[in-house]
Order: sequence, then structure tokens, then C-alpha cells
Amino acid sequence: MAKLLMLCTMVAACLALAAADWSPGTATFYGGADGSGTMGGACGYDNLYNAGYGVLNAALSQTLFNDGASCSQCYLITCDGSRPGGEYCKLGNCITVSATNLCPPNFALPNGGWCGPGRPHFDMSQPAWEHIGVYQAGVVPVLYQRVQCSRSGGVRFSMAGSNYFLLVNIQNLSDSGSVAAAWVKGDNTWWIQMSRNWGANWQALAGLVGQGLSFAVTSTGGQYIQFLNVVPAW
Repeated sequence: MAKLLMLCTMVAACLALAAADWSPGTATFYGGADGSGTMGGACGYDNLYNAGYGVLNAALSQTLFNDGASCSQCYLITCDGSRPGGEYCKLGNCITVSATNLCPPNFALPNGGWCGPGRPHFDMSQPAWEHIGVYQAGVVPVLYQRVQCSRSGGVRFSMAGSNYFLLVNIQNLSDSGSVAAAWVKGDNTWWIQMSRNWGANWQALAGLVGQGLSFAVTSTGGQYIQFLNVVPAW
């Protein structure tokens, strides 16, 4: 009886971390026991440690990925012991993961597999997945919801491009996590609105070589932040 009471208390505490807006989905894992195989991906973050995310991450199915607009969003996930496959749940455990990659459909499988169209699915890093599921299961039913992101170390801007093309990967944004709009400003320009190229990469078709750069971001939560003089002219 005491053990059952403790288990019920753990489940209640997990569910109490967020409101009752849970949605059903499924979760698998990839990337190896150390999560190293999750580096890079469709958000363009490359080394996830350098980008601020570490290995508590997940690749989202197309339904959740939203053509890259969901990159860097945070999701609270718990295993759903009430559905088929729930016997492999580690009941009472929750984990928060950052969206860092796309899990594409596999049309060699029926209905595109776990990440097929219309399916809310998380292909989690193995270290994250093993917080909620037993390794031997391979896939478990989950409940999930999007939550605010807690970050440390500041927002990072990774840049590439050429004389008249700037590509900026925006990383480690807190709160809502994802970017809705972005701007760049050179020493000799006013604010230039950027457009999403792919994943978390934003582009500007402007000649900014040799100028110091500032950035501005509006998050999907509506927060507007300016990052002034973050790139020196050299």
C-alpha cells in the first residue's frame, strides 16, 4: 500500500508540473546511449552542446516540426501507462526536451511509420527517452505539452554566407524558445528584416561585410529582444 501511494504521489507531482493540457503521442529514441548521434539535424544547430541544448533533445514528426518553426521549443513529456505499451513506462517520471531535429516520414512503412503524416511523435535522444521508458520497448505512448524553456549561457548567433548573403542560425532562446521573426542591423544600415531559410536559419540578402552587426528577435511568445553590437566589424 505504501509503495502504491508513493507511485501515485510521483505521478501526481509529474502531472502537476503543468496545466491539464496534455496531448497524446508516441516516442522512440535514437542517437546512442550518450546522445552523440543527435548532433546536427534539420534545425541546423550542429554541435548541440555549443548551441546550448545538450542531449535532452528530440526530433519532431512533421506534424509538430512545422517546417522548422518549432526549432528550440520545449516539450514536457511523460509516459502514458493507460495505453497499449504502457507496461514499459517508468511511471511518475517527466522529462523536458528541446526540439532540435526533424523525424521525417518513412514511406517504406505503413502510413509513413511513427513519424508519418498526422502523427505527433518524438524521436528522443536515448538519454532523455530512458527517463520515461524501458530501453527494451523501443517505443512508448506518451502525453506531452509545450512548456516554457529555461536556458543558460545567452542567445547564440552562428553565421555563414558571402558578400551579399548572410545566414544566421539563432540558438538557445529562452521562454517560448522559438523565433517568429528576426532582423539584422549593420553599422551603416537600419534594421533589415530577415526571412527563414530552413530550420532555425534566417537569411538576409544584404551587403554587410565589414560592418559590425546587431540582431533583433521576436519570439513566438511575442517577446521582442535586441542584441546590440554583438559582432564586431572585423
